[in-house]
Amino acid sequence: MYRQGLGDCFLLTVTGDNAAHHVLVDFGVLLGTSDATAVMRAVATDIVEVTGGHLDAVVATHEHWDHISGFRQAQDVVDRLTIDEAWLAWTEIPNDPQAEALRTRRGDALRRIAAAAQACAAVDAGRSDRLNGLLGFYGDLAVAGGATTASALQWIKDKARAIRYLEPGGRFEAFGLEIHVLGPPRDLKMIRKSDPSRAHPEVYTLDAGSDLLTSAPPFDGFFDLDADAVRDYPLITERYRAPVDRWRRIDADWAGAAESLALRLDSDTNNTSVVLAVGLGQGGPILLFPGDAQVGSWLSWEQLEWTTAAGPVQSADLLARTVLYKVGHHGSHNATLRAKGLELMTSPDLVAMIPVDRVTAEKQRWNMPLPSLLRRLQEKTRGRILDAQLGRPETRPEALSQTEWERFLAQTDVAPSWVDYELDW
Repeated sequence: MYRQGLGDCFLLTVTGDNAAHHVLVDFGVLLGTSDATAVMRAVATDIVEVTGGHLDAVVATHEHWDHISGFRQAQDVVDRLTIDEAWLAWTEIPNDPQAEALRTRRGDALRRIAAAAQACAAVDAGRSDRLNGLLGFYGDLAVAGGATTASALQWIKDKARAIRYLEPGGRFEAFGLEIHVLGPPRDLKMIRKSDPSRAHPEVYTLDAGSDLLTSAPPFDGFFDLDADAVRDYPLITERYRAPVDRWRRIDADWAGAAESLALRLDSDTNNTSVVLAVGLGQGGPILLFPGDAQVGSWLSWEQLEWTTAAGPVQSADLLARTVLYKVGHHGSHNATLRAKGLELMTSPDLVAMIPVDRVTAEKQRWNMPLPSLLRRLQEKTRGRILDAQLGRPETRPEALSQTEWERFLAQTDVAPSWVDYELDW
């Protein structure tokens, strides 16, 4: 797990057949991160060195800047890589009607949100900044020709020798690994369900949801007042133009709907995350990589079943065998389910990795990692949490015996730019 800031970048190295195989799962950092280009170039350089310039596969979980920005920020470095396969969600399949509809909807929404941010910049700078902040999940859209998630994803597609599109319920083997595909769901209702239910919340805390609204202004043009015509109208001048009376104006109120649209687009994109349960051999321990999948995606896994030589396997079986959990969405409130998620991870060997940077999260007013979730992770893992910001625990957790603690220390290594965890099976 690289320590580049708030973002995901995981390099899996598989050995055992007299060769090393490398799978890169995401490679990004949040827009606005200090010295982001230099940081990502340093990570890219390390990846090239560790892999010898060859990746067996790249997994781009979803189209958010904090997951794939590095392919643009460090393009001159990653251009030195050869990539056998790109593993992408079904949402990227060309000519798939459902995928095309999602892409069209996303593009339309981004254009409308960008227009709203520009339109309200002069009358509500704060709202304009918030909209631009949400647009930042898709790259530097404010600059013509700027680096975007779409261009980063296209680089991956062009660079890989082959593309494997992943469907929920899919299963394949690679490098001695048994790959189970849990998400993203095909059910649009599940893609659009990002927040927990109010009556029976599925997560560790409840957060209110927001509805998808139109970003169109709420009034017919008939009711508009021409700005030039009313500039000197006494009532307007007296009651609406004075700075002290700015609260009376509704010039940018319509843009509140654009904020709702932007938040919904962000959540919907998270729910298009590739979700992989990586089995260490058939029927072996599981490494769970959920990307930023939120409530709806997690709920959809319950319906899946895989046929194996040992018989049918369901998601609950995979969760019970999970020994490494890449904590979803940097430990946010709606990206780790409770009863149908973490509580099903019953392996005594469970370890969690959290790709989080609290300083950045606090600046954004994001509660990451969520305290109640973090406490439960501490309990479930018995203190074996690897944190991109904090590293590993400095002292032995009370729940671990001395022998277990020494084994954990032997399995982990912490450097300024990465945290490493090694499993034998």
